Amino acid sequence: MSFRSLIQDMRDEFGSISRHTLRSRSHRSGNASRAATAEPSEAMDQSCWAQLPPELLREVLVRIEASESWWPARKDVVSCAGVCRTWRGIMKEAVRVPEVSGKLTFPISLKQPGPRDGTLKCFIRRNRTTQTYYLYIGLTEALTDDGKFLLAARKCRKPTCTDYLISLDKIDMSKGSSTYIGKLRSNFLGTKFTVYDAHPPYDGAVVSKSRSARVIGLNQVSPRIPAGNYPVSHISYELNVLGSRGPRRMNCVMDSIPASAVEEGGKAPTQIEFPLSSLDSFPSIPFFRSKSARIDTTSQSSTQKEERLVLKNKSPRWHEQLQCWCLNFRGRVTVASVKNFQLVASDDNGSGNQENDKVILQFGKIGKDLFTMDYRYPISAFQAFAICLSSFDTKIACE
Repeated sequence: MSFRSLIQDMRDEFGSISRHTLRSRSHRSGNASRAATAEPSEAMDQSCWAQLPPELLREVLVRIEASESWWPARKDVVSCAGVCRTWRGIMKEAVRVPEVSGKLTFPISLKQPGPRDGTLKCFIRRNRTTQTYYLYIGLTEALTDDGKFLLAARKCRKPTCTDYLISLDKIDMSKGSSTYIGKLRSNFLGTKFTVYDAHPPYDGAVVSKSRSARVIGLNQVSPRIPAGNYPVSHISYELNVLGSRGPRRMNCVMDSIPASAVEEGGKAPTQIEFPLSSLDSFPSIPFFRSKSARIDTTSQSSTQKEERLVLKNKSPRWHEQLQCWCLNFRGRVTVASVKNFQLVASDDNGSGNQENDKVILQFGKIGKDLFTMDYRYPISAFQAFAICLSSFDTKIACE
C-alpha cells in the first residue's frame, strides 16, 4: 500500500468515527434514549489504527496537516484533532499559529495575531433586518464566495450606548453562551468605542469593573468559563459635523499590544487557549492550543508597562477628475463609502520607519450589505472584526 493510499484510508476511518461520535453526542443531548454509545476513544480502540506505531501515526497526521492547507479541506485537520487525546496532542504540535502559518484552523486562531507576511482576506455580510453581522474567510481569490464562517455579531441598542456582542456561533450570540468571546461598546454619539475581550488577552490583564461583567459572571455563564470585560482596544472618531472636515478620522489604541510589535522582531501577546476549556467541557467546539510557534509568553505580562500601539486611518487623497476622496485598496474595494478605511501604525508610536506604511487593517464596501476585511500582524481576527463593526455604527457628530 502506498503512503498516499494509507492517508486516504485513514481519512475515511476517522471520518466515520467522527460522524458516529457526533450522532451519539446529539442523541445524548436530546435525552431521547439512554442507549449506550461509543466514545471517540472507545471507537479508536476498535479501529485498526489503534495499533499503529506512534512514529508512523505522527508522520501520517503531520502530512495530513501539511496537505490540507485551506478550507474546506482544512476540516480534516479539525476532525483528526477531535478523534482522541493522542491524535489531539499530535495535531496541537503540528498546527502553527496564524502569525507563522497564515492559516486559521481552530477557534483560538481568531484570538491570535494574523500573519506577518501577507494578509488574511475576509469579508463581512450584514443583515439589516436582524442587525447581525457575519465574518467569513474567503476560500478563493474572488472578492466574495461561499466562505468559511468565523464570527458573528449582534447589535444591541441601549438608552445610552450600543453593544455589539461577538460570538463563535451563528445563531446563539447571547452573553450567556459558551461561544461568547467579547463585545464592542459605543458611547451615545457613536464617537468612542471600547473593545472588550471575554477572556484575558495576556497574563496579568485587568478586568473592567462594569456592572455587565458582574452580572455575566454571577448569573449567566457556567463557572467553567471566566467571562469578563477585558478592554483590549479603544477606538475614537474625531468630531466632524456635516462632514465639514473631510472624511472620517479614527484612532485605535490597542491596549493589549505594545508599540514595539510593529517593529522588526517585535512581539504581540498571543492567546494560546481559552481558559478552562477542553474537549470534554465543550465537545462540539474544538478549542485547542498550538505549541509549535514557540511564542514566548513570559513577556505578555509586561504589555501594560510598555507603550501601547496606536493605529490611525490612512488619509485619503482628493482626486480632481473623480471629484472624490480616494484610497488604493488594490482591487479589494469597489464601492465608495464613508465606512471605507485603512489603518496603519501612527507616528505617535515613535518608530518612524517603513513599518508605519504597512496597512494593518483595511475595510471597504463591495455590495449593498457586503464588505471586505483584510488584516495582518499584530492584530487578530477578533480585534479586526470589532474595529470594523465600529464603522457600521451611526455617528451623529461625525458625518
